[in-house]
Amino acid sequence: MSAADQMRAMLDQLMGTSRDGESKLSVKFTDPKVCKSHLLSCCPNEILASTRMDLGTCAKIHDLALRADYEAAIKEKDYFYDIDAMEHLQTFIHDCDRKTELAKRRLAETQDELSAEVAAKANKVHELAEQIGKKLARAEELGADGLVEESMKLMEEVEDIRKQKAVAEQEYRNSMPASSYQQQKLRVCEVCSAYLGIHDNDRRLADHFGGKLHLGFIKIRENLAELRKSVEERREQRRKAREAELDERRRGSRDRERSRSRDRRRRSRSRDRDRDRDRDRERDRERDRDRDRDRHRRRSRSRSRDRQRSSRHRDRSSERRRDRDRSRERRRARERRDSRDRDADGRDRRPDDDRRSAGEANGRGDSASRDSGDH
Repeated sequence: MSAADQMRAMLDQLMGTSRDGESKLSVKFTDPKVCKSHLLSCCPNEILASTRMDLGTCAKIHDLALRADYEAAIKEKDYFYDIDAMEHLQTFIHDCDRKTELAKRRLAETQDELSAEVAAKANKVHELAEQIGKKLARAEELGADGLVEESMKLMEEVEDIRKQKAVAEQEYRNSMPASSYQQQKLRVCEVCSAYLGIHDNDRRLADHFGGKLHLGFIKIRENLAELRKSVEERREQRRKAREAELDERRRGSRDRERSRSRDRRRRSRSRDRDRDRDRDRERDRERDRDRDRDRHRRRSRSRSRDRQRSSRHRDRSSERRRDRDRSRERRRARERRDSRDRDADGRDRRPDDDRRSAGEANGRGDSASRDSGDH
């Protein structure tokens, strides 16, 4: 990893995903795909990386920025991720303990069985060897940190334990034949399941007890023990928190349902009003159409009556014209007959009669003239 990448990782670890103003990741620390043990810095995959029991890459997401987000968020809300981490570590340690017991059974099958007295002396040698290894590893650590005095005190304690171990080894040697003593008696480390020999030197023991594998298992077991202290209380708190959250969701759901119900009723009333308004408009239009039809029928009847009256008037006028024409024809016919009759009468009279008739006619004419003059 380059220096720039290391600096970027340090900034993410300190400031989280939003150190540049907005989140660069598509997932949040609450996502189920994020490793909850990683958020609490106790994932076995990280702790045992590059050791003999390297577990490889964790199946879930590890990101230092998400851890920083989580550490900032828990100041305002409890997410109870410690319970999830505890269950994860508990499963892992249970598998390791099962492997340790299996290794012990294999050793019991392959090594010669010792009497109770000899086994007790051998265990005492192993215990003193473990103490020497742990104190040597701690002394080296303090020396590296510059705490020379504390380191020297531990070395003095190591010398005392070495003397005790020499005495224990002599007692163990005297309790069994020389040929059997030369055989390497192994035991399984209760912490990391590694094999330890009764004849291992101090350097080998220091490397083991100060090594990353053993210290990693110590850290995992310490984390598990710390998480187990309040697990029952935390589970009860989580149960109550989940019930409260569920109640809140139910209330929210009921509120949303009531709101949706009100909205549906409001929309229903609005649709009813719209339907009523449409029906009123349709009734108004129907009434208007009825009035228009009535008006049209009245106008049609009126026009029909007018046409009938006009037709009757035309018929009467035509009848009068026909009557006048017939009367005129009859008068003309009568005049023609009278004219023919007069002509016929004039041909049949004598001359005297003609003169008399002419005189009479003149007399009538004079009388008519006088009458007209009087008038």
